[in-house]
Amino acid sequence: MIGIGCDHGGFELKEQVRKHLEENGIAYKDFGSFTPERCDYPVVAEAVARAVVAGEVEKGILICGTGIGVSIAANKVMGVRAALCGDCYSAEYTRRHNDANILTMGERVTGSGLACKIVDTFLNTGFDGSYHADRVALIADIERRERA
Repeated sequence: MIGIGCDHGGFELKEQVRKHLEENGIAYKDFGSFTPERCDYPVVAEAVARAVVAGEVEKGILICGTGIGVSIAANKVMGVRAALCGDCYSAEYTRRHNDANILTMGERVTGSGLACKIVDTFLNTGFDGSYHADRVALIADIERRERA
């Protein structure tokens, strides 16, 4: 299951991505926003991030106007590796090399057709492991030391 969420700046794109997930038989949990009314992106980003870390959902997708705000907020949750992607190459390699568990995108900078391709790439690409696993472990070590 995939966790999906947005703020008001990402509402329309989230709805298009949600429809794409449904059309492709991909189960998801929608964490909101459920309307285009103003809301605070850190609240939704934290909810999706905590669901990913808890194993409630396998991966997350977060959308705001640029994708930057939700990325920053989600990455504050220990164990999250959220990556802002505006192209399929970045989506592929953040999964292969960084084992990113949350994809972030920006409605104001990424069209819906490309966004759906980015989602497909992110969801269908595995982690390469190998020496990349050592690097992901080093990221986790930085996080643990920072929080200690």
